[in-house]
Amino acid sequence: MNRTIIIVLAVFTVLLSVIHLLPGEARAEKRIGMLLWSEESRYGNSQNGVVEQLKKGGFREPAVRFTMENAGGNKAKAAELARKFAAAKMDLIVAIGTTAAIAVTREIKDVPVVFSMVYDPVETKIAEDWQSSGNNTTGASPKVPMTKLINILKELAPVQRLAVLYTPNEKNSETQLKELQGLQGSLQIKVIPVPLTKQEEAAQILPEVIRAADAIYLSGSSIVGKEVHTIVDMANKAKVPTITHLDDLAGQGVLLGVCADPYMVGRLAGEKAVKVLKGTKPSAIPIEPLKKLDVILNMRTAKAGQFRIPPSFMKLVTKTVE
Repeated sequence: MNRTIIIVLAVFTVLLSVIHLLPGEARAEKRIGMLLWSEESRYGNSQNGVVEQLKKGGFREPAVRFTMENAGGNKAKAAELARKFAAAKMDLIVAIGTTAAIAVTREIKDVPVVFSMVYDPVETKIAEDWQSSGNNTTGASPKVPMTKLINILKELAPVQRLAVLYTPNEKNSETQLKELQGLQGSLQIKVIPVPLTKQEEAAQILPEVIRAADAIYLSGSSIVGKEVHTIVDMANKAKVPTITHLDDLAGQGVLLGVCADPYMVGRLAGEKAVKVLKGTKPSAIPIEPLKKLDVILNMRTAKAGQFRIPPSFMKLVTKTVE
């Protein structure tokens, strides 16, 4: 009898081992870490897009365990959370925002990383090339051709001097400034760089900026994002138009936005994440900007600043903020 019990237990143990190796159980063990750069709405919207696309691809709870973290706009915290993900041996890391992606890719070289809302992954040295990262990354970008952004702005107002609000050492913000500076000759504009290193500098510097510029571009700087209402209010009083490539800033008051929808950027990144989880190497999946862009006009700001909007310009507008 004892021998029979031993045999049964041995068979049962083998069966359990086999069950744990079945494909369904392997999928159940997938662990995905998601790191957002800050609490700005574009990052949360993009995260929603990634998760929705993962679900559509068959990767959802409880078959997948998500670990969601937010760096709160703090570089040290982003690095700490990246190290936490590295120690946890995730199956995939999703980084949302340029600085979050930089933190993750510095720490993690042996786990696939898919990023979203990274403006220019090549310029920021996250990837070697848009066609192939050459490493463990791939992803989706909200990159807006600055030529298009300026041409649309000129349809609204005869801009010759453009002030660019940016933050030094924030890579996406610096990249946007650099791109605009490179277009000064071809677009016949003068770019005026306006560095912001502290929130309180916005109100201090803007009076001089407004006197010097025909329009103000709000880059992806975290300081700019926190001071958007101050910037817009002061610009409106001087009847200086504001423009951005970020839809949440257009929603908060910037007069004109030429923008990629963060949720749809997330969906595009999610498509790539599904491919990675199904076995494709990240370097074999091209990095893409979202092709469809919105032209957003904030009607509240247009009224507050008494901006004249030509009827012909309204034909370019795809969304309005009422």
